[in-house]
Amino acid sequence: YGLQLDGVACFDCESMELAAVLARKFDLPYPSLQAVKNCRDKYLSKILWQKKGLNTPRFKQIGSAIEAAQFFRKLGGACVLKPLSGSGSELIFGCQDARTCEKRFRDIRQGLQQRRENRLYKSFFLDDSVILAEALVDGDEYSCDFVLENGQANVIRLTRKILSSSGPFGTTLGYLLPAELPISIYEDGFLQTLAASAEALGLVRAVCMLDFIIHKNQMVLLELAPRPGGDCLPFLLRHHWEMDILRLLLDFSRGRPLQLNKKSDSGTCIGLRLHAGTGGTLKKIDTGQLERDKRVAQVYLKRRPGHRINMPPEDYDSWDLGHVIFHPDGHSEPQAQCRELLEKLVVEIR
Repeated sequence: YGLQLDGVACFDCESMELAAVLARKFDLPYPSLQAVKNCRDKYLSKILWQKKGLNTPRFKQIGSAIEAAQFFRKLGGACVLKPLSGSGSELIFGCQDARTCEKRFRDIRQGLQQRRENRLYKSFFLDDSVILAEALVDGDEYSCDFVLENGQANVIRLTRKILSSSGPFGTTLGYLLPAELPISIYEDGFLQTLAASAEALGLVRAVCMLDFIIHKNQMVLLELAPRPGGDCLPFLLRHHWEMDILRLLLDFSRGRPLQLNKKSDSGTCIGLRLHAGTGGTLKKIDTGQLERDKRVAQVYLKRRPGHRINMPPEDYDSWDLGHVIFHPDGHSEPQAQCRELLEKLVVEIR
């Protein structure tokens, strides 16, 4: 039919290695296979960042429950255990004592066994699989999409994460757009740090997503992926800035000029994620009260009655019910408004 490939794009972490192989086969631009592996391996990412002098939490690769407890004692404070690969808060646990470290290590090993055929983890799974332990860093957590090209970083969006106080450790309750960083971060070269974080992992030209924490007025790098952010972020950008992040990714992959224009004076907006509070079968979900709230601009449901919910750590997907896009008012903190809106969602699960 006279058709010809002119680009390769990928939005899912488990397919990035395949995308890299296809791009190389068809001589099209895409991050190299090694760069993708560097990004997907959370331990290797931190090793490469450390070599470039970039700030990241203290970390260690561990292979047993005893090693997990030993890391906690040596650290002298709270730590986080996580698989080498994965996304979101899946199989990630915060630990406040050595005994919890041992238990959570075994929980992760069990979770990986259950997921050994899952493509997100399969290439990292070994019978003697290792796990990443890192120091728990206090501070506000951010997520940023940016374009890396010609050695420079150009920010697409910067959001502050609103973390859940009741869900699994590390669960993002919502995203605040746009986010503000301390002035000191810009003075230290925010854009230079973004570019360096990607280049250290072998990326030359890519759309990247970086998660980081601001701790004592410094950026602490957590994870980087050569793709835009997921969850409800594409919906948030489309509503608030009329920006289609997936189209932008396709245009970038085809070498087309990018349009990063954003609506000015659009205030702030929050993407609030909706999660089930218990497992079972979804019998009813009513968003009427939510939709009548003047702050709410959009309600999106992924599930319908009859859906079977399995809670984390067994399943981190089925408990995701959808999201709400809303414009916070100035009467209370964003997290308090998120909780207030969640109380207006009527859910029955049996």
